[in-house]
Amino acid sequence: MGAVRKVVSYLGLGGIDQYDEGYDDDGHYEDEYVPATERAARRWRANVDSSRIVMVQPLKYNDAPLIGQHFRDGQTVIMDVTGMPMPEATRMVDFAAGLAFGCEGRIERIADRVFLLAPAHVEIETTQ
Repeated sequence: MGAVRKVVSYLGLGGIDQYDEGYDDDGHYEDEYVPATERAARRWRANVDSSRIVMVQPLKYNDAPLIGQHFRDGQTVIMDVTGMPMPEATRMVDFAAGLAFGCEGRIERIADRVFLLAPAHVEIETTQ
């Protein structure tokens, strides 16, 4: 065997050899699968007054945890990013969209640079 082949074999970069031993089935199987939506719904179900709406006007991206805390507590949040520079406002909206998606809520644009974050248990009705 050449030196290069020895190095390749030593590093495990060569071809796949056949296994000498057979595969044992131990009969152990995972528990029944529970869809993520059921798990998340149980986790994020809130016992708060859904008529309470929190208005937040962040001035910098570091204010994001405040928005996240209110939303995770099951409160509807109106986020006004008009006082933020455009790059930070874009990051904040991206954060809010991820937060709403992760908690199975919704995010709606209600005015220029003003957004509504609604938890899963809150219905949003739009009229035209």
